[in-house]
Amino acid sequence: MIHVSDKAREKVMTLLKEADKDNSGDYFLRVSVVGGGCSGLSYKLDFDNKSQPADQVFEDNGIKVVTDLKSFLYLVDTTLEFSEGLNGKGFYFNNPNASRTCGCGESFAV
Repeated sequence: MIHVSDKAREKVMTLLKEADKDNSGDYFLRVSVVGGGCSGLSYKLDFDNKSQPADQVFEDNGIKVVTDLKSFLYLVDTTLEFSEGLNGKGFYFNNPNASRTCGCGESFAV
């Protein structure tokens, strides 16, 4: 499962509303892992409304989260967080599967 913290939930709901996608129950948060970044793998977040045949679908804290099967292997038990701190504002992943992360927190290795 992919988890969503309370702060991340609030920010996702705000972004959906700003994008005028909150009235359509068809939109969900797509999380994926792509090659790249200084540690080898990077996270990608998008709003989407089209499911793919091999998608893994979860709902946590009122947010529907969808990922492809390959990405899910890297994301098991990961929590999507949101920070407004002095070190940067934005989404980040608390991923217990990552063996190392880069300084910016946007890429990881397993």
